[in-house]
Amino acid sequence: MPAGAALSGGVAGPDALRPLLDAVLAGLADGAALRGGPLPAGGPAGVAALVAAALGDRDHRATSATGEPAEPSGQGHPGEALADDGNHPARGRAGEPAAPDDVLRRLTTLLTRGSADPADPACAAHLHCPPLALAVAADLAVSALNPSQDSWDQAPAATELETALVRDLAALVGYDPATAAGVITSGGTESNLMGLMLSRDHALGRAGGHATELGGLPRDLSPRIFASEAAHFSVQRAAAVLGLGERAVTAVPVDRDLRMDPAALDVLLKEAVGRGETPVAVVATAGTTDTGGIDPLPQLADIAERYGVWLHVDAAYGGGALLSDRLAPLLAGVERADSLSLDWHKLGWQPAPAGVFLVRRAETYAPLARRAVYLNPADDEEAGYPSLLGLSLRTTRRPDAFKIAATLAALGRTGLGRLVDTCHDLAHHAAATVRAHPLLELHTTPVLTTAVFRYRPASGLPADADRVNAALRRRLLTEGRAVVGRTELPGRGPGRVRLKLTLLNPHTTPAQVDALLATVVAAGQAEERDEAERAGEPEGVLEGVPA
Repeated sequence: MPAGAALSGGVAGPDALRPLLDAVLAGLADGAALRGGPLPAGGPAGVAALVAAALGDRDHRATSATGEPAEPSGQGHPGEALADDGNHPARGRAGEPAAPDDVLRRLTTLLTRGSADPADPACAAHLHCPPLALAVAADLAVSALNPSQDSWDQAPAATELETALVRDLAALVGYDPATAAGVITSGGTESNLMGLMLSRDHALGRAGGHATELGGLPRDLSPRIFASEAAHFSVQRAAAVLGLGERAVTAVPVDRDLRMDPAALDVLLKEAVGRGETPVAVVATAGTTDTGGIDPLPQLADIAERYGVWLHVDAAYGGGALLSDRLAPLLAGVERADSLSLDWHKLGWQPAPAGVFLVRRAETYAPLARRAVYLNPADDEEAGYPSLLGLSLRTTRRPDAFKIAATLAALGRTGLGRLVDTCHDLAHHAAATVRAHPLLELHTTPVLTTAVFRYRPASGLPADADRVNAALRRRLLTEGRAVVGRTELPGRGPGRVRLKLTLLNPHTTPAQVDALLATVVAAGQAEERDEAERAGEPEGVLEGVPA
């Protein structure tokens, strides 16, 4: 058998993995050293050239153990490297198999060198956490064993482990574990889709008089979903997938902190019912992507209850606050939600995916029930073999519960809560630094771990602010100096572009946050100088922008 054909499982698996893991670890170190910052410099063209050179074309391929590529020439493209002609990155010149550890080290170096690394303090744009080494190591065990959660006989221990974890997470959010249900998902998008699917079947089945999952959507009903203007775009996507259409989503106004206005929701629901429309769900957000804003959950729960509407809470970001004694009160009322989304690959420091979907009442899961005779035959279940098949939209599903369980067992809620509090402190430090800087403007006080702000150009014009802030972010990306988030506030017209630091690295120091903000300011000043030069404006016309 070829050397690269060894298996990861069984008694011999660990010995086969050991040299390959050494190669991966060496490649991670090599690539990080070559990158020398939070992301590769050169922008999209530079990264494309790096990958093309490392994979090789007819004339060029990376040859060093560290993955330092030759300068590309000619018109070759990475796809050519897939041909079995001696140019494949995993083959030698004569088409013979290459040493697996050499290939793995070289390609890991390439991937690492060309990655945005959330463990770097200057990589702070997205809800993209640096995973804990513990969780990554746990994920390795799952990959080596390759269980699948669609039947007990493919994942005996993993089935029990996920069931126990879901019970614990249900208790964490305030559900009764004895009556709640849930599943590990790929993330908030899948969890939101599941919540809205169950709410659709609940509302339209009740209004139409038949099971929606069997008979389809009633033709004579006008379904409506109510979500804030700052809700995640996956709500609209779910409405489209579920056959309701994106126009079925009614956007509810928000305040400056991007929290849903309960009074506006009440009015919109009343108007919808008055028009004969069928409210399907109210989607509350506990941790908006941009500001971390948390909708007023108790008031929204009261309104949903009054109208008899399903309440789904998207807590993919803010759910991490439940780990912190300091921040958990922000999610008061979440236990009243009919369904809930959590993401442990945000404020949980897990490698993606690590989403969670929960329902308060297990019986509302009925539309997802599924019997497949080759996976969960009835007589197996009667004999005591449990099945998770009817809890997920997916069939083949890796046991992502394992890494979460390992993390909780090692750190506990208290240990993870300290990480949450540290990142919360960093966001408030960033906000204080922004407030004190004459060229920066804070949008609002951080709620969770995100600071939203903008650079203030000399002109003070809204359109100029939008242009300069967007450009300075791209400058930082191209130079490989920083990964800073960009967003736009709800509304119309210029002046809505903002930058954001999403601080999910508990090892980052306040001094490093200050350095990142100073880098942002320097990039903004450079953009203004370049604009002045392009416009031919005289030197010194931009007051406050040093040459």
